[in-house]
Amino acid sequence: MNEFDLIAQFFTRAPRRPEIVLGVGDDAALLAPEPGTHLVVSTDTLIEGVHFAAGAPAFDVGYKALAVNVSDLAAMAARPIGFLLNLTLPQADAAWLGGFRDGLFALADSLDVDLIGGDTVRGPLAVTITAWGASPAGTAVRRSGARPGDRIYVSGRLGEAALGFLSRSGAITLSAEARDAVRARLDRPAPRLHEGLALRGLASAMIDISDGLVADLGHILEASAVGAEVDLHRLPLSDTYKGAFATLGYDPAIGFGDDYELCFTVPPDRGDALAGMASQFACGFHDIGEIVAAPGLILRDGGKIYTAGRGGYDHFRS
Repeated sequence: MNEFDLIAQFFTRAPRRPEIVLGVGDDAALLAPEPGTHLVVSTDTLIEGVHFAAGAPAFDVGYKALAVNVSDLAAMAARPIGFLLNLTLPQADAAWLGGFRDGLFALADSLDVDLIGGDTVRGPLAVTITAWGASPAGTAVRRSGARPGDRIYVSGRLGEAALGFLSRSGAITLSAEARDAVRARLDRPAPRLHEGLALRGLASAMIDISDGLVADLGHILEASAVGAEVDLHRLPLSDTYKGAFATLGYDPAIGFGDDYELCFTVPPDRGDALAGMASQFACGFHDIGEIVAAPGLILRDGGKIYTAGRGGYDHFRS
């Protein structure tokens, strides 16, 4: 049983209350506490030794814990409002807590989002944040809106977090400048909040790339009951990644995850509107393929079909 089977089998059910517009199964829930507005809620847990290395800088842990939640809101085209923090600590280390707080609030202040409460307990180091935002009713971008003919886009560059992980583990060697840049992408990802908000009304479906392009695009395909063809030659890869491509191939870029870029689909008649606003974002939007009617994901490497060696991160893969 994998992570998503577990959720589907034990925790997915139809909402009972009328205020719940969308429950389990997307990047965030949608709530309608008052006419005209939906609340958008997301939660994530980061565990030492799983999501961040033992001894990782506390600043980075605090920053990333909030970033991954805001990324989910960005994927729904929602504006963040506040968050709850549940912190499990092996001990109350003032120096560590100070660094964690500084990283957490550095991102919170840059996004104008408030911490309003939470819980602190003793145990193995883990951080759980529940963040919520708002969107005008009916405007949140779900995973289920992709249709045949839609183009598939990603923001930014893929595989940078993988390079950071591989350089830290000693699997690859990079220049000091490149090493520091990709490790920053791994440790302090930038949630594409402004990009997500700008895509409201343009994107037909959207998700953030946390578990890898193959896995996360697969969630869109499943929710939308469609398939896709992706041209791997169109993947946005940095010069650093291209320099290591002979060793790495495509798999880290499409299967590692942790990039927290946006993957989204756009109908053909909205392509000009997307192009007109894309220049305002330095990360860029990159067309990598097309939604098709036949189920499944086809990866094309030139004239060949490519089989990914890694299907994305799954906590419960045996």
